[in-house]
Amino acid sequence: MREQFVAGNWKMHGSLAANAALLSEVLAGIGNARCEVAVCVPYPYLFQVQQLLQSSQIALGAQDCCVHTSGAHTGDVAVSMLQEFGCRYVIVGHSERRADHHESDVLVAAKAQRVLEADMTPIVCVGETLQERESGQTAAVVLRQLQAVTHLLGEQTARIVLAYEPVWAIGTGRTASAQQAQEVHATLREHLRAVSAAAADVRILYGGSVKPDNAQALFAQPDIDGGLIGGASLKAADFLAIIAAAR
Repeated sequence: MREQFVAGNWKMHGSLAANAALLSEVLAGIGNARCEVAVCVPYPYLFQVQQLLQSSQIALGAQDCCVHTSGAHTGDVAVSMLQEFGCRYVIVGHSERRADHHESDVLVAAKAQRVLEADMTPIVCVGETLQERESGQTAAVVLRQLQAVTHLLGEQTARIVLAYEPVWAIGTGRTASAQQAQEVHATLREHLRAVSAAAADVRILYGGSVKPDNAQALFAQPDIDGGLIGGASLKAADFLAIIAAAR
């Protein structure tokens, strides 16, 4: 059985004081979580959060990486640098990166490969816009994004975590119903199953305005293996309630 996974994505939020206060509350309240837990934090806070999470069950993750291993790439961060801070996870292909930085499916796949080469786990994000959903393109869009990854990685796909994040539900307060989310997750898993038997067991997270009041229904779906949590991961009580909803 796949272990459920709840990963917090802090996005561009945080301060030294706020981070310390948030994680103090989370660590005090997490107990023996029934799922794996991680927080993916902005680059400047990797060292601080690494220290705060020492000897805890919460893993550290980053929010992006550079496709290049080193060189003249001002402002970029190599996977080897993330590795030095003890990162276990790296988000790649988040819809905000795809939109704000014009990241292509091919680039996202290459980033996932770099993360795997550094013995970390990429959290590969896929998702459709509202216009794409309303025009019936959801399956075509998410499969196109995933196929770029599986084409490059092949059987190594089994080592990734996948996150379905409908763009229309991120930070909007709108959420896909549990049934809508499950339908897309099932489509994604069908493609993974075609890659290999091992890839069929890739954990697929839902990321789109997950909150304490909808987490249990989402996580109860057969192909939803947890959540990639945005705003709610910045509130200790909400993040803890979502973690507690995992089966």
